[in-house]
Amino acid sequence: MEPRISVSSFKDVVSPGRSLSASFRYGSFVNSTSSLDKVRPSPAPPARGYVAVAVLCYVNLLNYMERYTLAGVLLNVQKFFNISDSTAGLLQTVFICSFLLFAPLFGYLGDRYNRKYIMMCGLVVWLITALCSSFVTENLFWFLMLMRGLVGIGEASYSTIAPTIIGDMFSGTKRSSMISIFYIFIPVGSGLGYILGASIASATGDWRWALRLTPILGVIGLLLLGFFCPNPSRGAVESQGQTNTEPTSYKEDIKYLLKNKSFVWSTLGVTAMAFLTGALAFWVPLFLSRAQVFQGVLQPCTVEPCQSIDSLIFGAITVATGILGVGIGAGLSRCFLDRVEYADPVICAVGMLGSVPFLFATVFTASVNIPATYVFIFISETLLSLCWPILADILLYVVVPTRRASAEALQIAVLHLFGDAGSPYLIGTISDAIQRSNPVSPEWSFLSLKYGLILCPLVGVVGGVFFLVTAIYITNDRKAALQVGRGEATAVSSIELQTENGM
Repeated sequence: MEPRISVSSFKDVVSPGRSLSASFRYGSFVNSTSSLDKVRPSPAPPARGYVAVAVLCYVNLLNYMERYTLAGVLLNVQKFFNISDSTAGLLQTVFICSFLLFAPLFGYLGDRYNRKYIMMCGLVVWLITALCSSFVTENLFWFLMLMRGLVGIGEASYSTIAPTIIGDMFSGTKRSSMISIFYIFIPVGSGLGYILGASIASATGDWRWALRLTPILGVIGLLLLGFFCPNPSRGAVESQGQTNTEPTSYKEDIKYLLKNKSFVWSTLGVTAMAFLTGALAFWVPLFLSRAQVFQGVLQPCTVEPCQSIDSLIFGAITVATGILGVGIGAGLSRCFLDRVEYADPVICAVGMLGSVPFLFATVFTASVNIPATYVFIFISETLLSLCWPILADILLYVVVPTRRASAEALQIAVLHLFGDAGSPYLIGTISDAIQRSNPVSPEWSFLSLKYGLILCPLVGVVGGVFFLVTAIYITNDRKAALQVGRGEATAVSSIELQTENGM
């Protein structure tokens, strides 16, 4: 299927007085003799492509289930280890930090070697370390921290590479649909993580059993990847199976990405989104529990297992809003992108900025009305979920095919480093600082976390602005990447496009 935009003739993009050789070279080591996939496979047949997407979605579901299972039993974890808010926030920070540190490595490997085998090796690391973390004892909090860090290494391999495989099996609106389905499982998996984590902890009386479910299900995912996931040629869909790339270094890949303004500004936007969603995902169930203690509806938890109804409700809301928001976002993209080429970043901006007043309402309403707070959470999460399928599609169509894994890796590193790696710990630190300045009481336990969470909607405003800036550059960057994918040019960067056209 043809991509969804019309492309101007080659002479409209590169001026007649400039030879193609003047442009920097584009390519990857994918064609070098060192590549593990020397015999380049043809694109996956449609039926096999759909099966592969189903397998990738299943593993993505487990990926996010595992990531947020711990947040679903956070109150139990705090009681088990007797730790403060800031120390509890470190659990997520350690996981995300290892995730972001190894993402560039997997991006480099994913643009050069067999992506299927890389994902499978990463999944093995994830399964072993996730299972080991479930055997921690009260005096081994450091071991839980270590295992969470190693789990991040395994998940980095999958999250970096899986979207690029989908991008190389489908094109145009079909690719957008497959990416939308893939990204639905981010909120669905996150929500199920809360639900299953809280349910298993309540049923067994031991929160550690909640960490043993995803490794068991992950073994199935590992087998499915081995049998049903292909390793399609990079960019084969755009170029009808032909490759027209020359080798470049990783340094040249990074220089290309940093000159791609759509990639840079959308990465900043998704970083702001990761900051607020990471903080909300980690702290909201505990915040709602403390709000009910503040209102006198619940008694403070002193002995495990602690009450888990807030994690269950929040998980259900996350699943529902994820499906609804991703569906709406994908539908809006398909509806407007053919007519408005910069529609995608504008939709993301609307989602981010539109969620801000409801996030403020969530923070300030919790002290007086829990049902109304859940309504505001539902609306804000739906608006934020508009962005998930669009963000992935933006990266795939503004970055040339054999640099997509590097682009995914760089974006993941930035969004985690400045986004959800630090936000749970930062808000926990703010909460602890406020608590130390006030009497020890359920009231200040709630208020301190409330004041820390006010930071989230403020960051949402900044993220919305970043997406609006992305809209300025996205049309030219998309045309440049499309031409390279079709083999019409050796390489034309976004900055060259703008210079040649007098922009």
